[in-house]
Amino acid sequence: MSASAAVTATRHLRPTKAAPRILRPLPLSEKRLPVPHVNVILRDTHSCRLADHYYHTVRDDLMYMTYNHEPFPRKPARKIRPLYDPEDPYTKHRHNPPVGGPTWFKQPAPPTTPENLVTLERIQVHSMIKEAISSKSQLLGPIMAFRAITGESTGAGGRRTSEGVQIVRGKKQIGGWIRPGVPVGVKVDLKGPKMWDFLGILVECVLPRLREFNGIPMEGPSVALNTPASASGVVSFGLPPEAMALFPQIEVNQDAYPRMYGMHVHFITNAEGMGARNRVRQLLSGFQVPFARK
Repeated sequence: MSASAAVTATRHLRPTKAAPRILRPLPLSEKRLPVPHVNVILRDTHSCRLADHYYHTVRDDLMYMTYNHEPFPRKPARKIRPLYDPEDPYTKHRHNPPVGGPTWFKQPAPPTTPENLVTLERIQVHSMIKEAISSKSQLLGPIMAFRAITGESTGAGGRRTSEGVQIVRGKKQIGGWIRPGVPVGVKVDLKGPKMWDFLGILVECVLPRLREFNGIPMEGPSVALNTPASASGVVSFGLPPEAMALFPQIEVNQDAYPRMYGMHVHFITNAEGMGARNRVRQLLSGFQVPFARK
């Protein structure tokens, strides 16, 4: 074989070129992971079903149920006098509460408009682990479980507001067994599509299969509406440890978790004024969240 034939035989039929050389290596993050030169943001691939249900059905129903026609404008709120004169130099830096105590929960609800309808702002899920006071490693189990059932992690999907699962620490000393700064539990705040997904799984998969659960307890009709609890705009309830095993993310691999943990769920909305909690219950009833009288 001639020299020219040997060169032709070893030559590739498809032209190729060498891989480009990286002049500068990618910078590393705090976790020693390479940071790409472009801002990678994960967008939603589909619209959330419960979010569409709220904006297309529940929102209109709430407007119809809570609308109260006011033909005349409201009187301006009465100015509450503080306990001390704010211009007095001797009491300028002193705690100056209003006379008669706070009255925010005694204020009537604002007029119903399409802009201030009750909406679900975020869902907070938290659990207290008493064993974590003596051993911080006891928090690894609930952190893994909360990441599974909520799908939240720090900065997930390029969202800077996503803080993931957070560790709850004591703020003051209670009975000598909780000290400031001691980890006592975990919590996670859900917003956006993650919030609606968690609510859908809770209503469709967890609550129907929970034994001896008649609904979220609520006060009787004789309870006054001008109390701080009734005007908070937050509905909270607890779930036993058996409920965590009913989440599909835990049920598919329950042996991977040391044990199940109880949790508290808080539905936080923008409702305010007297009877705000009742308006939150009306909102949650549109998503088939059951309630029961005590």
